[in-house]
Amino acid sequence: MKPEAVAQLQAREFAWTPADFERIRQLIYRHAGISLHEGKQAMVYSRVSRRLRETGHDSFRSYLDWLESNGDAQEWQEFINALTTNLTSFFRENHHFVELARLAREQPAHDWKIWCSAASTGEEPYSIAITMADALGAAGRFHIWASDIDTRVLETAQRGIYKLEQLKPLSSEQLRRYFLRGKGANEGLARVKPELQRHLQFFTLNLIDEHWPLREVFDVVFCRNVMIYFDHATQRKVLARIHRVLRPHGTLFVGHAENFSDARDLFRLRGKTIYERL
Repeated sequence: MKPEAVAQLQAREFAWTPADFERIRQLIYRHAGISLHEGKQAMVYSRVSRRLRETGHDSFRSYLDWLESNGDAQEWQEFINALTTNLTSFFRENHHFVELARLAREQPAHDWKIWCSAASTGEEPYSIAITMADALGAAGRFHIWASDIDTRVLETAQRGIYKLEQLKPLSSEQLRRYFLRGKGANEGLARVKPELQRHLQFFTLNLIDEHWPLREVFDVVFCRNVMIYFDHATQRKVLARIHRVLRPHGTLFVGHAENFSDARDLFRLRGKTIYERL
């Protein structure tokens, strides 16, 4: 073992073994469908060790034994929260929003139903809402169901408060129309206006759950940069479920690193990372 690796091991607060990593890898796969590779060991140690401190355990084995025997739903949620990744920004992969606006303008009188399946801290669903409001105007009818497996990021999304630097992708007109600038102690912050927020509904959803709490048939589904954390079998199951809740010829937007050529019986590629439901 290299000297720097030995030093890193010695500096760790908790003992860390291949068996600990393998056990965590199996648990997060079973409960969230996330497939962790060997290169994620440092990330896993760092994030799960916070749960050890919070719960007062002195080893990963002790914590994981307690987690599995205790069955505490709140701690299972914290465990999942710790291992999910939430990289997002306003109007990320902007060509998707250009296409969404085009679709909306083609059917301005339609009552649009859109599902954002990985809402994270809210930048994506609010970008969807801004796009729809711009395209359809004040009389436009649209509703956005915004879900995520991570309860903490959903709390941030529901608050709808962002630093002004996070809002740089918006035009000055969009910032004026859809956000309230903070004053005094809130200088440098902006809050989503209630008129826009009323179009969104936030809720917790685990994509690998057998039964989704969805009673709608959607026109559009955003499922971006999520499938990269799933293995092939899990991807196929999730895509089949998305197929069931998306109307025929509805649109599925996926992440730039995702390709579902193996699901040609469910979706047809219609553009760059844009699929049509068959």
